[in-house]
Amino acid sequence: MTSSPITAAPPPITDAEAGQAAATIARLRRELGSVLFGQETLIEMVIIGLLARGHILLEGLPGLGKTELVKGLSRALDLSSKRVQFTPDLLPGDITGNPVLEEADGRRRFTFHQGPVFTHILLADEINRASPKTQAALLEAMQERSVTVMGQTHALPRPFVVLATQNPIELEGTYPLPEAQLDRFLFKLDVPVSGVETLERIVLEREIGIPPAVNRVLDAATVESLLDQVRRVYMPPTVANYIARIVAGTQPGAGTQPGAGTQPGAGTAAGVKFGASPRAALALAAAAKARGLCAGRVNAAYEDVRAVAAAVLRHRVVLDYGARLEGFTPDRLVTRLLDEIPAHDKPLPTSLAAAKV
Repeated sequence: MTSSPITAAPPPITDAEAGQAAATIARLRRELGSVLFGQETLIEMVIIGLLARGHILLEGLPGLGKTELVKGLSRALDLSSKRVQFTPDLLPGDITGNPVLEEADGRRRFTFHQGPVFTHILLADEINRASPKTQAALLEAMQERSVTVMGQTHALPRPFVVLATQNPIELEGTYPLPEAQLDRFLFKLDVPVSGVETLERIVLEREIGIPPAVNRVLDAATVESLLDQVRRVYMPPTVANYIARIVAGTQPGAGTQPGAGTQPGAGTAAGVKFGASPRAALALAAAAKARGLCAGRVNAAYEDVRAVAAAVLRHRVVLDYGARLEGFTPDRLVTRLLDEIPAHDKPLPTSLAAAKV
């Protein structure tokens, strides 16, 4: 009986590599800033999600530039991209592909014809306008990076990222995504409405029907190199412990569990029906490492965890009816967790505390 080979851990990233990666990422950030005006934070989070090999859900009212951002990203990265406009009559096979009966050499057989999911960047536009059955067609692709049709599994290109846009669920003709599919998204990002200065710039520099010009910043090989470098960013055990305590703090009744320093204060998770899963902890770690690389650091830090916590957790926490009736939101829960959970689970040694490490 032979045992399966153990994959060796990648070597730690060096300071020089981290600095070069940060400069490359900064060029990408500037290029996307020419596509979507006044949305620097949103652009940064989209880049972090991409580097963390995660899928991203963009929510906002129609016309805020969600689709243009995704299209600009694919052009700047020089990766293949396809767009699927989700509508109520869209079928699962319209996304994954279908077997087609063909005749060759006098014999008939089914040949699989790939759907639009076979691409590097899939833009799932207005994903919550399709039926739940069609939405579920993306589950395997998002998790396994593959599609199974008639018992045959077909691998998707690498990298493979789904950037989905959705309208607020209060709008007519929308279907809320089920929790199982929401959990597949690394981030859920809210697209804010532009202010007066940004709107003025849009009026002066944009025309209806003419997409903005986007220069290629990276190629596929450079993107793959950056993704590998994120894996090599060091995750300190103390930061991993901080992530674990934040995710555990989202569970119902977490504030009443014993153990000083390991759980938030009493009542923090009150009103929570379902908390975040272990997948959320992995997502938080990956996003924190990606943000650390964006800053040119060789390790993830507490500040990285705090910066991405809301985007990772807001769609993974389900509030009960009473909390929602009172206007409580997952974002408010995350804010309370970050306020009440200390970064260090135990008191620091005197030497470290004096240095404020």
